[in-house]
Amino acid sequence: MSIDLEIVRKHTPLEIDYVAEKLGINPKDLYKYGNHIAKVQPVYNPNLKEKKLILVSAISPTPAGEGKTTTSIGLVDALAKIGKKVAGALREPSLGPIFGMKGGATGGGYAQLLPMEDINLHFTGDFSAIEKTHNLLSSIIDNHTYFNKSESLVAPNKVTWKRVFDINDRALRNIITGLNGNGFMRETGFDITAASEIMAIFCMSKSLEDLENRLNKIIIGFSNDSKPVYAKEMKVTGALMTLLLKAMSPNLVQTLEHNPILVHGGPFANIAQGTNSISATYTAMYYADYVVTEAGFGFDLGGEKFLNIKCQEANISPSCIVLVATIRALKYHGGASLNQLTIEDLGKLKIGFSNLRQHIENALKFGIKPIVALNKFSTDTKEEIDTIVGLCNDLGVEISICYHWSEGSTGALDLAEKVVKLCNESSNFTPLYDKKTMKVVDKIGIIAREIYRAEKVEFGKNAEKVLKQIEEFDLNNLYVCMAKTQYSFTDNPKSLGAPTNHTLQINNIEIGNGAGFVVPIAGEIIRMPGLPKRPSAENFFVNKEGLIEGLS
Repeated sequence: MSIDLEIVRKHTPLEIDYVAEKLGINPKDLYKYGNHIAKVQPVYNPNLKEKKLILVSAISPTPAGEGKTTTSIGLVDALAKIGKKVAGALREPSLGPIFGMKGGATGGGYAQLLPMEDINLHFTGDFSAIEKTHNLLSSIIDNHTYFNKSESLVAPNKVTWKRVFDINDRALRNIITGLNGNGFMRETGFDITAASEIMAIFCMSKSLEDLENRLNKIIIGFSNDSKPVYAKEMKVTGALMTLLLKAMSPNLVQTLEHNPILVHGGPFANIAQGTNSISATYTAMYYADYVVTEAGFGFDLGGEKFLNIKCQEANISPSCIVLVATIRALKYHGGASLNQLTIEDLGKLKIGFSNLRQHIENALKFGIKPIVALNKFSTDTKEEIDTIVGLCNDLGVEISICYHWSEGSTGALDLAEKVVKLCNESSNFTPLYDKKTMKVVDKIGIIAREIYRAEKVEFGKNAEKVLKQIEEFDLNNLYVCMAKTQYSFTDNPKSLGAPTNHTLQINNIEIGNGAGFVVPIAGEIIRMPGLPKRPSAENFFVNKEGLIEGLS
């Protein structure tokens, strides 16, 4: 049994009514899933005046770990401890990483969510609803081409809508459907559910009317004369809405210290927008004065997308940005091997700091001053900590040494106090691009130059073809949601630190017209992950008491 599970099982969650009461949520607005989970009636048009939104992001991830979700949860608990009315707004875990190589996604140590096992596994069925909605549309499309043959609205060989599945499975990346006369035989494939455009729409929708409009606007493929065909032409939007209706309400759970967290939506940040639903953020901001939210992977992915896409679309802006880092991860970016990360090495640490520095500089480009949360490990030395503090001070950036993993809210009180101070200072949030006035190709260029520090962008043949379609069909008013390796500022996952003057290779572009963005695919990024040689699934078992082991 892991220490994380030992900690969780010593804590009894409160009845969800008491957690809701902390935010002033009427019990009539709860739809309960047992005693400790409830869906909350969403608030789509809250009064956001004077509300403080705190974005937690991080350096580029490494095998050493950073602890972004743990820090988000620890910060919620610490803000509550100093008397703030606070809520968290986080994403739902995907089964792909849980049974792959990452494990659970509900925090760690004394900064975790309850009930951890339920949240990490089937939860309230949101992922299933999204997966079934996506695949229902796939089935309807193939059924349409089967019965209509030459009169099909969408050319069978020009269908672009794939299927999705919430398990890492490389065997499904490329498949052939319609064998043995069961429809039009064509090459297609599966993406993981977190990369589904339905997932993106689910998280971007600001109302049920907006959800319906976005579902109607999905481009499912092209006609014989190469015109886009939309999902509304399949006459299935009502059925899609039916499957998503209950799922659209955010899920309320709690931390180990019984503070409220809304967990809703689960797009990955390397292949999708990487933030929880707008409805969960709106609802949290309606009920709480301080809302802690998280953007996946490093600031170059989740953070950039949160600010350029979600904030523009939802008309929100963070009062403060928290950048999570660890000394171990920074040494890894500086060239230290995994078996050397517990050994003091100020030289490698200073080299690796370049990665954190570039993320700090990127945050400042949006007009918001960040604070660094140094997630402390027991092997960190005083000299290493003093070095990071000095380097941050040289940049004029606040830093807080955090112990929330081992001490819960007490270990993040300094971070909470500094975050409150930053939230009360004036900021001048400005997105890097205006989605309405700039062309997609120029938006891609801005992100590549300003965030990734690329010297140039090269487009492959498939990407060039889609750029022409974007021009032809007047789709330049879409956001840009880059699909890129999370491990590097470049499209090469092995290029660590803060490389500059590189070339970003865009091999393809997918149009998510319903989601409201295009997805340029950089390098060899794949939207259906595979399992590692020794997947985490091998570590799971159910013990004699009927408890799940291996989930941590």
